[in-house]
Amino acid sequence: MVLPKGLARFNRVVTNRLLGPLAGRGGPLARVVHRGRRSGREYRTPVGVFPTPTGYAIPLTYGPDTDWVRNVLAAGTCELEIGGGVVKLTNPRVVRDERRTVAPAAQRFFLALTGMTEFLYLDRA
Repeated sequence: MVLPKGLARFNRVVTNRLLGPLAGRGGPLARVVHRGRRSGREYRTPVGVFPTPTGYAIPLTYGPDTDWVRNVLAAGTCELEIGGGVVKLTNPRVVRDERRTVAPAAQRFFLALTGMTEFLYLDRA
């Protein structure tokens, strides 16, 4: 199970505009910088992130069929604005992890409540 699409639309219009300026400055929030598959336009999408030994994992709270995920998968690369800097990432792949092992315990509990089991893994370029 993933969060409802209606909530995704609300977040895109309201929550992302409020949290967007905070994302990328540190903590578990970052911004994925990606290009539209058709438009070529640059987008910045606020996301939660977890560090991995080779890069980062992003929980796909709305599933792998969201535009930003499809854009990153199609391009094979993106940038992550995090901690006041920019990290170039490559090798995007959707990984299903029923145990949510990449997440710290507190976040793992929340992700389990929502039934979220898919992550976008990316490697540092």
